[in-house]
Amino acid sequence: MAATQSNTVAPSATEYGGDEISALVLDPGYSVVRGGFAGEDVPKSVVPSFYGIVSSNGHRRHLYGENAIHTPLPNIEIGNPVGENGVVEDWETATNLWEYAITSRLTNTKPSNPMTNGLNEKTDEIKQEMEGVETSERPLEENPLLMTESPLNTGKGREKPIEIAMENWGAPAFWLARSGVLSAFSAGKASALVIDIGASSTCVTPVHDGMMLRKGIIRSPLAGNYISDQLRLIFSTSQPSIPLIPHYLINSKTPVDAGAPSQATYRTFPAGTEPHHSFRALQEERILTEFKESVVAVWSPGRLGGHNQQGGTNLDVARTQNTRPFEMPDGYNQLFGVERYRAVESLFDVKMASSDASHPAPSPSQTLPALVQQSLAGVDVDVRPHLLANIVVVGGSSLIYGLNDRLKQELEALYPGPRVRIFSPGSVVERKFSSWIGGSILASLGTFHQMWISKKEYDEHGPAIVEKRCK
Repeated sequence: MAATQSNTVAPSATEYGGDEISALVLDPGYSVVRGGFAGEDVPKSVVPSFYGIVSSNGHRRHLYGENAIHTPLPNIEIGNPVGENGVVEDWETATNLWEYAITSRLTNTKPSNPMTNGLNEKTDEIKQEMEGVETSERPLEENPLLMTESPLNTGKGREKPIEIAMENWGAPAFWLARSGVLSAFSAGKASALVIDIGASSTCVTPVHDGMMLRKGIIRSPLAGNYISDQLRLIFSTSQPSIPLIPHYLINSKTPVDAGAPSQATYRTFPAGTEPHHSFRALQEERILTEFKESVVAVWSPGRLGGHNQQGGTNLDVARTQNTRPFEMPDGYNQLFGVERYRAVESLFDVKMASSDASHPAPSPSQTLPALVQQSLAGVDVDVRPHLLANIVVVGGSSLIYGLNDRLKQELEALYPGPRVRIFSPGSVVERKFSSWIGGSILASLGTFHQMWISKKEYDEHGPAIVEKRCK
């Protein structure tokens, strides 16, 4: 490790502390990759984790970025290098995607070969000058890199990022931090029970004095994608069924009354050039995300399938509540009432889940209150009241209206003795980018300079040093 920081002497440029050098923070997730400079409020680079795959002349080419994956190119497929558990499954593609996130907004791209730009004649002199350019000018030669990782990351998944940063990108220093710990830091807490409700999974991470308590980490697939599947089932079983046709298939539409069939003309593609079904699934997800943001809400008080104090059912009460309008891309529009509560109710009560052969009902142990129960059961008894009083709820799917209030009611019913307090940023940006913001805070601290794993240490000990240093 580096020498202890002096209180009187400013850190040198090689110590990567304070304002001497700009560290980069990279926060890869299942839905998006967030990148930016330490000390800033928000990431400058937010790139989808999904990528396009197109074939031309027998060669498969990958396309990265927001515009690339939403353009209906012939036979385009959509892939994702990250599995639904948040662990990388395709390292080669993940490396290229992360490099795109860094170079597209934060640093310069690798220099191109002047022999292939059409402006120079092919000579041996240019060829000799270009030898070694790939290694001499790399994306992170001047920037230390702090990367986040899933709380349930594997051993290989921990070592591979430092290999990529040091050997592919030339980073002078590196650090790997747990996303749950960083989310707690972003909320200003060293100890907290972090509930991260993302796109592919929900993860509950107990953090005590800045350290993750591994035995208390619990994961559930009930998250944003699960809610989307619930909406698909609700739409398909409605009478009549509600169409889910993406924008790219619509040529024109005519306004219609609520509940009336749509009157739209649809786009057709020449035979053999239609986009892959994975492309359509991604475009449908965009519609469902908009629906979740503007229509879906969590029922409160009590459970949607339960009874109220007047003796009636909450379902009957929900049917009398104000409805929310929503228009599909093809012009079909409807006022949604009880459906807007039903889609998310199974996060708390699995009896209300919609299911079919390909979407089985979840188990009671996967609901949000059950996750908190299991997580607290895995930590020391003395720590539990402090964690209950410092619950931090983050993640894009936590933004669904009424979720925090309902979660607090459920937990107070489970734990009537201790005080239950939920902290959740009011800002959408802070909620969605909490782990990146925590990394930005951590990497910008003057005292953090002594924590970095330097290139020299990496050369001496290899990638296994991550397991020893980044606990």
